[in-house]
Amino acid sequence: MASAASSTAKDDEPTEETALETARRQLQRAAAHLDVDPGVIERLHHPNQVHRVSVPLERDDGTTAVYTGYRAQHDSVRGPYKGGLRFHPDVTEDECIGLSMWMTWKCAVMDIPFGGAKGGIVVNPKDLSTDEKERLTRRFAEELRPFIGPTKDIPAPDMGTDAQTMAWFMDAYSMQEGETQAGVVTGKPPVVGGSKGRDTAPGRSVAIVAREAIDYLGWDIEDTTVAVQGFGSVGAPAARLLDDHGATVVAVSDVNGAIYDPDGLDTHDVPTHEEEPEAVMKYDAPETLSNEDLLELDVDVLIPAAIGNVLTAENASDVQADLIVEGANGPTTSAASEVFEEREIPVVPDILANAGGVTVSYFEWLQDLNHRSWSLERVHEELETEMLRAWEAVREQVEDHDVTWRDAAYMVALERVAAAHEHRGLWP
Repeated sequence: MASAASSTAKDDEPTEETALETARRQLQRAAAHLDVDPGVIERLHHPNQVHRVSVPLERDDGTTAVYTGYRAQHDSVRGPYKGGLRFHPDVTEDECIGLSMWMTWKCAVMDIPFGGAKGGIVVNPKDLSTDEKERLTRRFAEELRPFIGPTKDIPAPDMGTDAQTMAWFMDAYSMQEGETQAGVVTGKPPVVGGSKGRDTAPGRSVAIVAREAIDYLGWDIEDTTVAVQGFGSVGAPAARLLDDHGATVVAVSDVNGAIYDPDGLDTHDVPTHEEEPEAVMKYDAPETLSNEDLLELDVDVLIPAAIGNVLTAENASDVQADLIVEGANGPTTSAASEVFEEREIPVVPDILANAGGVTVSYFEWLQDLNHRSWSLERVHEELETEMLRAWEAVREQVEDHDVTWRDAAYMVALERVAAAHEHRGLWP
């Protein structure tokens, strides 16, 4: 196994591409396999709108700070915009545009009637008190209010935000509208219109897709080893469900590092980030590793479920997994994807694998519009059905066109988005 040092890029090596560059490159790859109007492809290279707002906040000490917020709205040809809001110091306009493009494809590959959006505030939420985060969220909702709505653009939680953030956002929007508008956001607590099962849905879908991929490859899941980078809202449910299915989860990690047991971890005993922040490394395990070393473990399945751009040109050759299932958004750069393709390592992309989040968000939106909640059992059954339907559509493209799983997923999505554009036309 290569050392962590070998995974670190040197100062004179080229900078990895941005989310926007990756998204556009992936669009071009998919378009090359399809007979799609070049005019539609050109339109899809660009967002419909990008909103930049200033978000003033009165700090607890009485001073005023002003933060920058964004909302990128990529495409609404299939329905309202849909996508997360993140509070993170590295939020940029280009990142929001790139992620909004991914949301367009994710909704399309799942055949959900939404388009893609993404937004956020350039702030470190760890630097804010709970009261400050609430005030910042409410002011952000007011700044975005002209551009969002239950039939216009429906935000959801993302990095640095959660169900409580969405509850504040919904309340601020509703107060200005003069009536409760539960459908303006998803990912809320169930007590205020959220859906049961929404919090674990992305990880559940990762596990469903990993299970199907393992079966497709002809492996016995009880003989399959798994490493999961990021034991949070996506990685933990995925790891625990795969553990329940019989897989051996040998490594999980948080921001401080990874724990490793070649005989398998009891994933239900390891605290998730939500249960106890940054507690993974406190768990009594035979061995500890860096997050970089986890990515290079000799396992059957690798699930990068933490942050983007962790599988790069620098470490792709050192990855020993036989299957990669993306839990995070954009964990694999284009350069790394090319290496994995050359090495014939299948990579099931994020726009399919973690699409359980937006799928159950769609279920939540339907529940809000109809003022009727679903049971957790129904949510799980509906999610299973939708994930298997999407898996089959992508699998057919893989077999019919002899392409990678990523290209196949983009082909499914692009065909659906392009067909909608061609039917609706270009006005005027």
